[in-house]
Amino acid sequence: MAYFKNLSSSLMSLARTHILIISLVLLSLLFLLASQTNHSPALIASALTSRLLFAANFYISPFSSVSSSNTCLVLDSESNCTLSSVTAVETAHANSRKDQERYNRIKKLSSCDIFNGKWVADNSEPLYKPGSCPFIDEAFNCFKNGRPDSDYLKYKWRPSGCQLPRFDGGKMLEMLRGKRLVFVGDSLNRNMWESLVCALRDSLKDKSRVYEVSGRQRFRTQGFYSFKFRDYMCSIDFIKSPFLVQESKFSDKSGARGETLRLDMIQGSSTKYCDADIIIFNTGHWWTHHKTFKGYNYFQEGSHVYNKLEVKEAYTKALKTWAQWVDANIDSNRTRVFFRGYSASHFRKGQWNTGGSCHGEMKPIASDTYIATYPWMMRVLESVIAEMKTPVFYLNITRMTDYRQDGHPSIYRQREIPRGPGMFQDCSHWCLPGVPDSWNELLYATLLISHYDFTGK
Repeated sequence: MAYFKNLSSSLMSLARTHILIISLVLLSLLFLLASQTNHSPALIASALTSRLLFAANFYISPFSSVSSSNTCLVLDSESNCTLSSVTAVETAHANSRKDQERYNRIKKLSSCDIFNGKWVADNSEPLYKPGSCPFIDEAFNCFKNGRPDSDYLKYKWRPSGCQLPRFDGGKMLEMLRGKRLVFVGDSLNRNMWESLVCALRDSLKDKSRVYEVSGRQRFRTQGFYSFKFRDYMCSIDFIKSPFLVQESKFSDKSGARGETLRLDMIQGSSTKYCDADIIIFNTGHWWTHHKTFKGYNYFQEGSHVYNKLEVKEAYTKALKTWAQWVDANIDSNRTRVFFRGYSASHFRKGQWNTGGSCHGEMKPIASDTYIATYPWMMRVLESVIAEMKTPVFYLNITRMTDYRQDGHPSIYRQREIPRGPGMFQDCSHWCLPGVPDSWNELLYATLLISHYDFTGK
């Protein structure tokens, strides 16, 4: 860093020296011209001084965003050229201050744990209005499914010790210009993917400039879905891979069909995203399902099917397979890898298929006393990531979601169905707009940090 600071200082000194020499030459020329024209030397000197001030500001401030259109290139005593140049200097200073303040805020973010904080009441508008985005799955569209309350939209995540920048869809699309961002994982990653597509779409003046690459039916059968933003030549994709490793189906000698989970084999869809610019992985909820959690005759390595394998050991093996694949196949000079942590569920008195519920919750959990213990899956994930050679940014949203018992679809997961005490409730996924929008605000903040690159490299 010291080397870059010294280099920057030398360049600035050199730039000022050049300006001084050039200014003396130009002043001599212009006074010579003044003797042959009707313009006074004072007027010419005044106009030239304004331009030199503007030039000095341009060299001295690397954050200046004033364009050359704000200056006059032809001297005209009848015009307001000198005033325009002075205005340009003032604007340059103002923009420089704003950019410097923005830079300082983002630099502070780079040393802040943005996942440690609290939810605070906030009456600002959500990233997109309820019911405004046509790309939200029915299961997440609580507004259209008749949820009568909206207080769950009036909370923002506030990290301790720093301030998150307001999500700017236009700026994020600029950062994604010409790139491909892919979500790979289960339906909770689909939750986050749809949130991001809707937030980016909302920043477009012409909403028709984003379109679906493939239809819903193809998505459901092939597990691949993509939206393209025409004007930015970028795509935001989702690839279904709930375990990240390969599920296999087979028939035994009697003809009975069965399935196993290949802990030693990455899912075949990996060829569809290995060259993406940004990949956001997740896995978690499917490891809590009955057949996975019990672990009888389900987990496989090579040709061996375990009669019984504890789910924690199976999960560790699967994540190590994923990590080895990433290290062997992802070019970290081209691709940024993220892993989104486990998203908390809030079933009371049972699970989704045994009468568990979260209906009626209208506020976040206020006390840490009622927060669940940190999931063992995240401990495993953190230990695996620590051993990888590929840099992986860990979106640790586990604790922040644990507070949000109020944000699930619950009984509003479908439209026009009888709603009663015995119905299945969704206390795992999230309403949209809603909690996943905050995950994307954190993603946006991390992309801003990497965009500025505070490492000096």
